[in-house]
Amino acid sequence: MIRSVVRGIGSSLPRRIMKNAEFEKLVDTTDEWIVQRTGIRQRHIASEDETTASLGEAAARRALDDAGLTPDDIDMIILATSTPNNTFPATAVEIQERLGMRHGYAFDMQAVCSGFVYAITTADLYLRGGQARRMLVIGSETFSRILDWNDRTTCVLFGDGAGAVVVEAAEGEGGLADRGILAASLRSDGTQRDKLYVDGGPSTTCTVGHLRMQGREVFKHAVGMITDVVEDVFAKAGITADDIDWFVPHQANKRIIDASAKKLGIADEKVVITVDLHGNTSAASVPLALTAGVERGQIKKGDLVLLEAMGGGFTWGAVLVRW
Repeated sequence: MIRSVVRGIGSSLPRRIMKNAEFEKLVDTTDEWIVQRTGIRQRHIASEDETTASLGEAAARRALDDAGLTPDDIDMIILATSTPNNTFPATAVEIQERLGMRHGYAFDMQAVCSGFVYAITTADLYLRGGQARRMLVIGSETFSRILDWNDRTTCVLFGDGAGAVVVEAAEGEGGLADRGILAASLRSDGTQRDKLYVDGGPSTTCTVGHLRMQGREVFKHAVGMITDVVEDVFAKAGITADDIDWFVPHQANKRIIDASAKKLGIADEKVVITVDLHGNTSAASVPLALTAGVERGQIKKGDLVLLEAMGGGFTWGAVLVRW
């Protein structure tokens, strides 16, 4: 059978690093409070010349270099983002142009923090369906552009960045030992959309708007939702938490990550953590953490890696990959 195998990975972060202490001058908070509640110590903030497209392009080029490929080898691009450069056209098309691609096709996917998990699952379907042979899947965000910097409950949580993978169709045996995507589970629940949203949009306010969040409500739902899709993936693959080599969760809040891993029975030493360095980068979160895990020498070829994310909508999902 056809498997979608990760051939290359890369990331890109804005030049500016904003540490927690800077927020003490903006809102009523402290470094100690932010670390205790979230585990975040710093985040990267995009400057005027750094955009979702430019960060996504840089991450894509690094993923291509890691795979030993060029843009000519790519058939298709999916960009997961909630902060596009323009309402339209899709920012994926701008990245396609920046890469010098004059072939194939590209589009954006909007599932907020679950965006990369949704996008790589979609890429798997395209590859297994024969619609493409090699694809770029990118998560890129500039959430600093939609933050209310007077709202201390949200402005301390988010950062900017991008991560990308090259995914290629390859033949597998159809078993758990195959490299590539082995199982996935996606969910959404529109009844919860007012818990995490942006209060603007072309069709409603004709403005971009700012991010709004009911933090306690999001926390209350997060662990149960994450557990739901992860257990579904375990059942589909016929494995348990003990079989996982690495858990790469959405990097939103260290307490959510810890509680989820504990409930799932995943040992702390198997969890890749980057929330302290990047904050919540929405759709860029999982690929940024994946890249860090590989660069640190944690994730190696043949490892069984579990990805998960939850975002506004609510949307949530999990993917199991043999690296």
